[in-house]
Amino acid sequence: VCSMGNSSSRLYSALAKTLSSSAVSQHQDCLEQPDPAQLDPIDPKDLLEECQIVLQKRPPRFQRDFVDLKKNTASNHRPIRVMQWNILAQALGEGKDNFVQCPMEALKWEERKCLILEEILAYKPDILCLQEVDHYFDTFEPLLSRLGYQCTFFPKPWSPCLDVERNNGPDGCALFFLKERFELINSVNIRLTAMKLKTNQVAIAQTLKCNETGRLFCIAVTHLKARTGWERFRSAQGCDLLQNLNSITQGAKIPLIICGDFNAEPTEEVYREFSNSSLNLNSAYKLLSPDGQSEPPYTTWKIRPSGECRHTLDYIWYSQHALNVNSALGLLTEEQIGPNRLPSFNYPSDHLSLVCDFSFNQDPDRLL
Repeated sequence: VCSMGNSSSRLYSALAKTLSSSAVSQHQDCLEQPDPAQLDPIDPKDLLEECQIVLQKRPPRFQRDFVDLKKNTASNHRPIRVMQWNILAQALGEGKDNFVQCPMEALKWEERKCLILEEILAYKPDILCLQEVDHYFDTFEPLLSRLGYQCTFFPKPWSPCLDVERNNGPDGCALFFLKERFELINSVNIRLTAMKLKTNQVAIAQTLKCNETGRLFCIAVTHLKARTGWERFRSAQGCDLLQNLNSITQGAKIPLIICGDFNAEPTEEVYREFSNSSLNLNSAYKLLSPDGQSEPPYTTWKIRPSGECRHTLDYIWYSQHALNVNSALGLLTEEQIGPNRLPSFNYPSDHLSLVCDFSFNQDPDRLL
């Protein structure tokens, strides 16, 4: 375990007690919450403070505000905060992605992991959906489990991280939820198919019961195939995921939230498949637009040797008649992102985090 700063800290001590390198090498398909009796809880305020100590020489975290989207829908229950984020696999950031305007110093894991943790701790999600996680076993599972989250990881079968020298194992999708708020009813790992072939992309779908309301809902996380030229492939993967979720939610009887990096602009077929699905889905971040019909102008913005890449690829889909979007976290402005784009000393990933607060529809006659 690498030191997270020049001085010994509680955070370093916490990380030093995490899984050994031999355990990390045993890339399990799915790792559930370990025995809580073996874990000491961590106060999130202490962890955030330690992250800020490590990051004190870096620029301060960007300020982002939530946009209130409530439409006179009163609720007696706390909203459910869901966070979606492609955090950028460390092996890819350092070894394959070629962010030509990002100094290598900004990609150092010892500090970048603190930037990631700082972002998560700042927004305090009840449910956290991550992609490109390649430090699950030695960072995210040990720390987030001690913050009260139940943790699940599903790696890609042939992760590109494994091609990078001194990698930390395969990257994959990870799903975390607060045990004090939810009970796990069912968990399914899905290896997506396309054209009847198993692919390298995966998803996790979990049915949870909200402890406060007793309501069931399904939360899913995925990361579809990247690159131009793979549009039909992504479309097939999306169809497969929708079919799986249709079965899991009993034909949309159970409300659904899907988080993911779809690697697809809103003009792609896979986007239309989700928009027109029988599961009655809507994209939460469309609600930030003046007419409620347009996606944000970007969720990722980077500069590679081939040029500048500014795209909308990340989404939070939800059952629009069963769930209300109370608020959504605003995006970073172009001025905040800066001319060198992402990642940077300010921000740890080339993708922006998306955060929404959901509540259940209170009308008992409207089940969907």
